[in-house]
Amino acid sequence: MLISLGAKFLANLSKKRFDNWYQNAPGLQEKVFQHLLANGRKTVFGRDHHFEAVHDHASFKKHVPVRDYEGIKSYIEQILKGDSDVLWPGRPMYFSKTSGTTSGTKYIPITKESMPYHIRSARQALLMYLIKTGRTDFMRGRMIFVSGSPELDTTGDIPTGRLSGISHRHVPAYLRRRRLPSYQINCIPDWEEKLDAIVEETRNVNMSLISGIPPWVEMYFERLLAATGKANVKEIFPDFSLFVYGGVNFQPYQRKFNQLMGAEIPSLETFPASEGFIGFQDEWPSEGILLIPDGGIFYEFIPADRFHDDDPPRIPLSEVEIGVNYAMILNTNAGLWGYNIGDTVRFVSVNPYRFVSTGRLSHFTSAFGEHVIAEEAEASISEAAKKTGALVTEFTLAPLVDNPSGLPCHQWFVEFSEEPEDLAAFSEKLDEALQTKNPYYKDLVSGNILQKAMVLKVPKNTFKEYMKSIGKLGGQNKVPHLGNDRKIADWITENMLS
Repeated sequence: MLISLGAKFLANLSKKRFDNWYQNAPGLQEKVFQHLLANGRKTVFGRDHHFEAVHDHASFKKHVPVRDYEGIKSYIEQILKGDSDVLWPGRPMYFSKTSGTTSGTKYIPITKESMPYHIRSARQALLMYLIKTGRTDFMRGRMIFVSGSPELDTTGDIPTGRLSGISHRHVPAYLRRRRLPSYQINCIPDWEEKLDAIVEETRNVNMSLISGIPPWVEMYFERLLAATGKANVKEIFPDFSLFVYGGVNFQPYQRKFNQLMGAEIPSLETFPASEGFIGFQDEWPSEGILLIPDGGIFYEFIPADRFHDDDPPRIPLSEVEIGVNYAMILNTNAGLWGYNIGDTVRFVSVNPYRFVSTGRLSHFTSAFGEHVIAEEAEASISEAAKKTGALVTEFTLAPLVDNPSGLPCHQWFVEFSEEPEDLAAFSEKLDEALQTKNPYYKDLVSGNILQKAMVLKVPKNTFKEYMKSIGKLGGQNKVPHLGNDRKIADWITENMLS
């Protein structure tokens, strides 16, 4: 009761800030921009990029090019040598360790200035949910966060670990007492062993809030039901009333989740990243999530289809348009400047600024010029599953250029928890949906350049075994749903379908 009353008090205090987000996001962004510049002028990066001559966004673009991790790697190496004031005044408080497809292990700085925003934004997401729905039932019981290990190493002299592990150390004490799994269990390195331990620790506990990336939470639910013999999760946790997720589109997983849970549990979508907390859902129901305009990040956007131009447009939040697919560029109080995080977004509203995540710049299928993005693929497979009564566990899409049975095509590898009665009908519905969403793909099929989608049913646990094979099982890791090559497809064909 006291926690609930305290949350309502904090929610009322936060309402003024939220109203300002709705009414003055561009103005808040300008304040963030000027604050970042003032601090950036004190750094090695700022001197290298003539921040003394930068006073507005136009001059900033002239002096600070867009870059990925390779573009800041030399500055990270200076920090590792012990230098201060390199990307941001002082030295990073932490490095968030992530893995990339081109840069190997990446060390993303988190500073004393940026760390509070990660925690504050997570708290604000729950307060927004409370304000908009009036519900406090998610605070009745315990909370579980299915995430990576909280153990930290050191890189040089800087504590280093996964973002979830770093954040674990900054959770307020009043929430830490209600949080599971325990520290010891959360530190178990083997994902499947850890999952079994979480099941045993939580199966007799009153859980009211569960958070994590959907495919791994789904695995937790399945093991929980197997261990308890119950029909659904709601029988085990009758007070379970809020599912908090981020990192992937929930749509392909939702029908399976509802079946496992035995009810449609309210959910809250968030967009946390090592580089910063981007936004969270602010309406129920809602399309899109609200961008946080005063979270220590100045945003820039480049139309995704022009990202690789010699001089692509690079605009601030105030100039974005509804319906355009943008690459998101960050400038942060952790010392990232013109940083391409690789995510693409599409705004569904500019009053306020709400967006949907559409995928990754590096995750697409365009072997034939169609440029299918994750948003289109995920929506298409969800539509096909709904129309045929199937339940999809996981999937990936790859081009099949040399098709021995005819024209080239898209090859979909799909793991079902409930198979469609007619796989051919599922394939047909899937192809129809994708043609509706992507006119380039439709033209290629109707012009007999491509044949319709080829769907291959894969065995149970195919994607779990793939993620295990590349050392990315569990935690914050996600299965790539799209590829412009056959790396995943060939592994599945050789190891699971042969």
